[in-house]
Amino acid sequence: MPLALNTFFQRIAKGMPSLKLKLKQAGLDYKPEDFIKRTFLSAFYMTTGLVVALFLVLAKLEVLKGVVFFAIPIIFVIMFFYMIKMPDLTISKKEKEISREIVFAGRFIIIELESGVPLYNAMLNISKNFDVVGKYFKEITDKVDLGTSMEDALNEAVEFIPSDDLRKILWQIINSIRTGSDVAKSLYSVMDQVTKDQINEVNRYGKKLNPLAMFYMIIAVILPSLGITMLIILSSFIKFQLSLTILLSLAGFLGFVQFMFIGMVKFSRPTIEF
Repeated sequence: MPLALNTFFQRIAKGMPSLKLKLKQAGLDYKPEDFIKRTFLSAFYMTTGLVVALFLVLAKLEVLKGVVFFAIPIIFVIMFFYMIKMPDLTISKKEKEISREIVFAGRFIIIELESGVPLYNAMLNISKNFDVVGKYFKEITDKVDLGTSMEDALNEAVEFIPSDDLRKILWQIINSIRTGSDVAKSLYSVMDQVTKDQINEVNRYGKKLNPLAMFYMIIAVILPSLGITMLIILSSFIKFQLSLTILLSLAGFLGFVQFMFIGMVKFSRPTIEF
């Protein structure tokens, strides 16, 4: 049975060829099949816990408990596909952290190079002065210290860096090393493009806030207040009893909607500093 499960996990891993790269970019030291196995077991445990809790709630409310058993595969599939996306969420988080420092780090390395500091020393200084971006430059300098050429160390780093902006900078450095051109001058155009992209991202976020604010007013403010009032009035006509359980359930649902809205706004906010 364990052998059959391992084969099953390996087949799933083969169906997700990009998973290996995503795990590397997310900094997760797992083989694709091992990660899928951990995800499968975690989804199973979480589904079991949710099903037991839901069964106890429905039993107390004397509602149809058989619905829980039909919901088991649905809950498991949702949990599995949600947790299999964890590398993507980690990559997105790392990319935002890099975006917060990328403009300052890019300007820093340009100033260092224009001041006559060698490229290796400039990278070493970045690793000491920037917490997030510095980690990736520290890996490059460590490889150079172990005997790897600068170009090879940069090529290895580019493959696993979870940020397009930082990847552009490293690619420009690699091209400058190959062609023998001035690294500082070639980085100017890249940094201008990165800065413009971040400004455009801030502008897009500002335009997105208006419909989000309207959505929040309608869903979280207007509909709950008017809806509860109309529900109370209608319940008196159709002799429908609004119990405390129903009111608490509605309050919990509204709280969940507001929590999701705040999370959505926070997640879409660009983590950029100028």
